[in-house]
Amino acid sequence: MNWLGDNPWAIWAAIAAALALAELATLDFTLLMIAAGALAATGVAVLFPGLVWLQIVLGIITAAAMLGAIRPLLVKKLHHHGELKTGSAHEIGRSGVVVKEIHPDAVGSIRLGGELWTARPYDETATIPAGTRVEVMAIDGATAVVYPIGDLPPTHPELG
Repeated sequence: MNWLGDNPWAIWAAIAAALALAELATLDFTLLMIAAGALAATGVAVLFPGLVWLQIVLGIITAAAMLGAIRPLLVKKLHHHGELKTGSAHEIGRSGVVVKEIHPDAVGSIRLGGELWTARPYDETATIPAGTRVEVMAIDGATAVVYPIGDLPPTHPELG
């Protein structure tokens, strides 16, 4: 225990490492910025091992500066593309071509980005012949809900 008292930098370095590892679970850069403050306190502890108050103050100032100045820049840089669409939500708004006629009584199929999807009409009374270009209005399970591109309705369901 005497060694830790003589080497406060080791405590700060362990805190910085623990915070940096914990950041991997959150991925929001908050813990990483606080880890930078602990790392700054490590440097002060190496130079001035007896000035614990200076280590704490400089660590807090560094963490606050990182949280206030660097974190917003990182978040903006990494998330500047808006909402990330994954899975089937990524297909909404894309266009495809009807491969098998789509009509209200039975599902047809479309080719969408090289994949074959089952499809049904957005307008429940419409029949869409093969070869027609369509836009995906929604995804219902594994079925694309589509509308002919030349006849798009005035509002999409996600805007509605």
